Amino acid sequence: MAEETEAVLVETFTKLVPHLDERQRRLVLGAVARVLGHGGIRVVAGAAQVAESTVSRGIRELDSGQEPSGGVRTAGAGRKRLRESDPGLVPALLALVEPDQRGDPESPLRWTVKSTRNLAAELTRQGHRIGPDTVAALLKAEGFSLQGTSRTTEGARHPDRDAQFHYINDRVKEFTAAGQPIVSVDTKKKEVLGNYAVAGQEWQRSGQPVRARAHDFPEKDAQKAVPYGVYDLNADAGWVSVGCDGDTAAFAVATLRRWWHGEGQGRYPARPGC
Repeated sequence: MAEETEAVLVETFTKLVPHLDERQRRLVLGAVARVLGHGGIRVVAGAAQVAESTVSRGIRELDSGQEPSGGVRTAGAGRKRLRESDPGLVPALLALVEPDQRGDPESPLRWTVKSTRNLAAELTRQGHRIGPDTVAALLKAEGFSLQGTSRTTEGARHPDRDAQFHYINDRVKEFTAAGQPIVSVDTKKKEVLGNYAVAGQEWQRSGQPVRARAHDFPEKDAQKAVPYGVYDLNADAGWVSVGCDGDTAAFAVATLRRWWHGEGQGRYPARPGC
């Protein structure tokens, strides 16, 4: 939601601000920052590409309750937007984030995480003085957003692939109609057993965090917990078995056996045991 808000602000300020005089800009930016609450000054300044002091001044003018002084700088006064003062900035930024389409394939950030901090550092090294927040605002203005990868690219397509899935689908329908259990078995993310740090937080008494190893490198021959999941299609229910024997065929069979004795035979009493 925060990213969507910033994107809306960038688009709004890009279209609105050029039509306002200096004081009007301050008041609009200050009003928006007040509505956003905590952190609003930084967000608005980044979206409008102005100094945070400008937004703060707008808030003070709104809070003062005084009548407008009427003072407005003459045309051309004040600090120019970076797009205007540094025409090469945006092309340089696009060359970093889209090296294949717009820049050098040997871009120094080609194989690094393209964070706003890294981008700002590289642009500054190239002579474009800029901060991470302004980089984020420029990227949003150019239509960029933070996105995850999309699993769409597949390997070579087997000529019998459709036939395989049609066969499986037909068997599922057949077994479902006969009251037979239909299950899917899959191993989940493995976890190294031991006193290792984990992501996330939990409630503990102040000053008494859970102690963990200083390094996350697993010890030699350290055991791993292997969760195996069983999904019962007809019952729309999941079941998990955890073991330490490794991700083997024997473990998969043992998991199915445990599921059957724990849940399956009670759910499908007419089926023979295993």
